[in-house]
Amino acid sequence: MTQTLWQRQLREGLAAMQLSLSETRQQELLAFLSLLNKWNKAYNLTAVRNEGEMVSRQLLDSLSILPWVTTEHLLDVGAGGGLPGIPLAIVLPEKHFTLLDSNGKKTRFLNQCVLELGLKNVDVVHGRAEDCKPEQPFSQVSSRAFTALDNLVDWCGDLLAIEGSFLAMKGQYPDDEVAALPAGWQVSSSHSLEVPGVGGERHLLVVTKAEQSR
Repeated sequence: MTQTLWQRQLREGLAAMQLSLSETRQQELLAFLSLLNKWNKAYNLTAVRNEGEMVSRQLLDSLSILPWVTTEHLLDVGAGGGLPGIPLAIVLPEKHFTLLDSNGKKTRFLNQCVLELGLKNVDVVHGRAEDCKPEQPFSQVSSRAFTALDNLVDWCGDLLAIEGSFLAMKGQYPDDEVAALPAGWQVSSSHSLEVPGVGGERHLLVVTKAEQSR
């Protein structure tokens, strides 16, 4: 029953978002959701427990930032249960994704997802953002329910290329967090996200180094 409900919710949600995905991609997204639901019972990967809300609050919410993912290699910090990184990696197989989290249980789950779903375009890194030393900085770094913006740029600023951008997913527009951004950083654009089935506001904030003119 759950799978049938999820299939319908995903199909209708994608249509409402004007996203066209093959049946194969949709089945891969639902396979990920099944893994997340199964492991969440023991590992506390996400606060969403209601199976009727999982498609909208996890899959569709993650896919809502698709239009702004323009890099060939995206870093997802505080990846947690793989949101938005895993859904994005499934629908963008030509791009590469690095998922970073300091929680060992969560990175074990992410590695299991990569294995079971056969995701060739995903690397999982267990560690703190401050300790991450990539070979080259990332042009885009995503975060969802990770931390406040000032912490994000403090902990992860060195991981971002000079002309790179943070894709910070938020609920209501966080005026206080924007005001607390340290000198040298700015919100270069803000986008209201429409996610079918999700009540309340959703926003994407694109945060860049202030010397950039957009």
